[in-house]
Amino acid sequence: MVAKLSQNFWPATARIILRNRILILVIIAAITVFFGFQWQNMRFSNTEANLLPDDHPINLEYEEFLKQFGEEGNAIVLAIRDSNLYTPEHFNRWNVLSKQLDAFPEVEFVISTDNLKELVKDNELQEFVLKPFLKSEPDNQQTIDSLKHHLFNNLPFYDQLLFNKESETIRTIVYLDKDIVNTSVRKDFILNDFSTLVQNFETETGLDVRVSGMPYIRTMNAQNIIDEIGMFITAALVVTSLIFFFFFRSFRATLISMCVVIIGVMWAFGILGLLQYEITVLTALIPPLIIVIGIPNCIFLINKYQQEVKKHGNQALSLQRVISKIGNATLMTNITTASGFATFIITDSKLLTEFGIVASINIVFIFILSLLIIPIIYSFMALPKTKHLKHLNKRWIDAFVNWMERIVRERRIGVYVVSVMLLVASIIGIYQIRISGSPIEDMPKSAQFYKDIRFFEEEFDGIMPVEIVIDTDRKNGVLRPVNLRKIDELGERIKEVPELSKPTSVVELVKYSKQAFYNGIPKYYQLPTSQENTFIMNVVRKSEGDGQLLKNFVDSTGQIARVTTFIKDVKTERMEEIEARLLENIEKIFPEDRYKTSMTGKALLFLKGTKYLVKNLILSLTLAIGLIALFMAYLFRSFRMIVISLIPNLLPLVVTAGVMGFVGVPIKPSTILVFSIAFGISVDDTIHFLAKYRQELTANHWQIQKSVYAALRETGVSMFYTSIVLFFGFSVFVLSSFGGTVALGALVSATLLFAMLANLILLPSLLLSLERSIANKEVMKKPQIDILPKDELPESENINV
Repeated sequence: MVAKLSQNFWPATARIILRNRILILVIIAAITVFFGFQWQNMRFSNTEANLLPDDHPINLEYEEFLKQFGEEGNAIVLAIRDSNLYTPEHFNRWNVLSKQLDAFPEVEFVISTDNLKELVKDNELQEFVLKPFLKSEPDNQQTIDSLKHHLFNNLPFYDQLLFNKESETIRTIVYLDKDIVNTSVRKDFILNDFSTLVQNFETETGLDVRVSGMPYIRTMNAQNIIDEIGMFITAALVVTSLIFFFFFRSFRATLISMCVVIIGVMWAFGILGLLQYEITVLTALIPPLIIVIGIPNCIFLINKYQQEVKKHGNQALSLQRVISKIGNATLMTNITTASGFATFIITDSKLLTEFGIVASINIVFIFILSLLIIPIIYSFMALPKTKHLKHLNKRWIDAFVNWMERIVRERRIGVYVVSVMLLVASIIGIYQIRISGSPIEDMPKSAQFYKDIRFFEEEFDGIMPVEIVIDTDRKNGVLRPVNLRKIDELGERIKEVPELSKPTSVVELVKYSKQAFYNGIPKYYQLPTSQENTFIMNVVRKSEGDGQLLKNFVDSTGQIARVTTFIKDVKTERMEEIEARLLENIEKIFPEDRYKTSMTGKALLFLKGTKYLVKNLILSLTLAIGLIALFMAYLFRSFRMIVISLIPNLLPLVVTAGVMGFVGVPIKPSTILVFSIAFGISVDDTIHFLAKYRQELTANHWQIQKSVYAALRETGVSMFYTSIVLFFGFSVFVLSSFGGTVALGALVSATLLFAMLANLILLPSLLLSLERSIANKEVMKKPQIDILPKDELPESENINV
C-alpha cells in the first residue's frame, strides 16, 4: 500500500511542480525575502560555550560561586617583559595607559603601578590604611630604580599578581564592568577603544604589549569565527562549482546549482535569525555544510535530466522523470543525512542542540529547493547541447567503474582480508585515543592572542581559573586562626603542583597585614602567631576599606572563603590527576563533618563539559545508527540486509577512530561530530546502491551476479561524483585557523572517501558472497517504499511545459 502511494505520489508531485512553475518561483522568492529580513536577528555569541546542561550539578555549583563572588572572567591583563620599560619616559607612559583605560565607562577599575596601594599601619589611629605606591610621577632613572627595587623586593603580596620577580615582567589588570562582560558592548570596547589605546602605546614606545584574559580571548576568538564564515562560504562555492563544472562541462548547469545552494545559504542564515540562535563555532559551519551537501542533490537531478534527454530528447518527459524517479531516492538520502545531524538534539547541550536543529532543518530545505528549482529552470531553457552530454561517456569514469568491477569479481578474498586487517589495526588505534578537555587546544595557533596565552602561561604559571570554595559553617569563621592556618596549608599543597599558579586567598591579605603591622618588613609576610592574631585582626577590622579588601576573598558574612589558582593548559589525564589530588588534600584538611567545600572554575567546567559531551555524542551516534537501521528495515524488510548495509558504513568510522588514535587527534567536541556527520552522509550511497540492486534483481529474474554488476555500473558514476564533491567540499574546512575545524574537515573528507570505496567494493562483495542467504524472494521482499521507480514510463505520459 505504502509502495503504491509512493509510486503515485511522485508523478503527481512532478505534475504539480511543472504546471505551477511561476507560482513556485514566486513563493521561493517570497520566502527568501522573508528569511533575508530575519538576518537582522542574527547575533554572534558573546558568552562562552557551556557544554553542560543548565541543571547539571557542576553548573549549579559554578552559578552559586558566581552569586557569592561575582563574575570571575571579567579581567583583561596587559603585560610587558622588557627592561626598556623601566625608564622615566616609558614607565610614565605605561601609567598613562592605565589611566586612559580606567576612564572608560566599560571598565570597573584598573590595578597597575599607577594606582597601586600599599598597606601601612597608622600608629596614631591604630589601623591599617592604603597609601599610593607612587607619591608623584617619577622623573629620573634613580627614582625608577628605587621604585622597581621596592616593588619587587618589599611587596610579596603582589608577586605573581602584578609582576613576576624573576623575569621582571610587569602587568596591568583591567576589570570590566560585570554587566557588559557577556554582551556585545564588551566586543565593541575591546576591538575598538581598547585595541586602539594599546596599539598607540606600542607605536609610541616600541614596547611589545602582551594581552590576555577571558574577555579578550573570547572576543578575539569570536572575531576569528566571524572572519572565517565568509571564507568558508566562498571557498565551498568555488571548490564545488569548479568540481561540478569539471564533471558536467556546462556553465548553465553550474550556475543553476550555485543558485540553489546560495538560496539554501540565505535560508540557513534566516533560520538562525528566526530562531534567534547565536552564531557559534559550530553554527558557523552550517552555511558551507549546506553548500557541500546540496551540490550532490544537484548532481543526481541534473545527471538524470541529461541522461533522459540523451535517451529520447523529450524535455517534458525528461523533467517529469527527474522528479518522479530521483525525487524519492534523493528524499531518502537527505532524510538519512538530516537524521545524522538531528541526533545532536538529544545531547542536553544547548550548543549541539541548536546546531542539530538548524542543520537538519536546512538539509531538508536544500532538498526541497533542489527538487523545485532545477526542473523549473531547465523547463524554461533549451535542451542541453551534445557537448553538454559528453561527460556521460567519459572513458576514465568507465575505467574506474571497470576497475571496481574487476576487484569485486576477482579479488573478493583480498577485499575481506584488507577489511579485517584495517579493522584490527583500527581497534588497536582506538585504544590510544585520548579525550581533550583543553579550552584553548582548538584556538588558532598563529593568532597573536594565542601566543599571548602561552606567554602568560609561562610568566604566571596558569591561564584558566580553578576556584576552591570553603564554607566554615560559621559567621566570620574564615578569619579564625585555625581556619586561616588550614587555608594556608591548602595553599602550600597547591604550590607543590607545578602546573598550578601561586594561590590567592584571604591568607595573603592577612600575611600582608602582619607585614604592614611590622612597618612593611618583608620577612614578616606570614600568618600571625596566636599571640599576634588578636591585635592584628582587631586593627584589620578597624581599618578603612576593610570590606573592600576582603570582598574578593571572603563573602559578605565572613563565613565562606575562596582560594583561587590558575592551571596551565595540560592534557586531560593530567588535569584529572590534579583534580583528584586537590580533592584529596581538601578532604584531608577540611573534614566533611565540619566544612562544606567545593571546587569549580572555568577549567573544571570545560573538562567536565567535554567528558559529558563525549558521553552524549556516543549515545547520539548509537541513536543515529539505530534510526538508520530501522529506516533500512522499513525500506527493505530484511534483517540480513540491515546487517550487510551497516558493515560498509561502520567500518570507515572505526578506521577513522583508529587513525585518530595513531596520529594523536584527541576526542573533543569538534572531532566527535565527525562520526555522526560522516555516517549520516555515507549511508546515502548504500541506499542508492541497494535500491538499484533490488530493482535489477526483479528485472533480471533474481540473477544475483548480473544484478550486482548492473547496480555497480549504474550507481558507481553518481556515487563517485558526489563523493568527490563531498571530499573536496569538506576539505575547505582545512583552511580554518581553528584546530578542531581543521580536524573535522580532514576526518570527514577521509571518512567519506573511504565509505565510497566500501560501498562500491565491500558492499557488492558481501552481496555476492552471501547471495544464497540474502538474494531470494523471501528475503528481498517488495519494500515498503520504492526508492527507485520502474525504469521506463510510457512515452505517451507527457506534461505540458
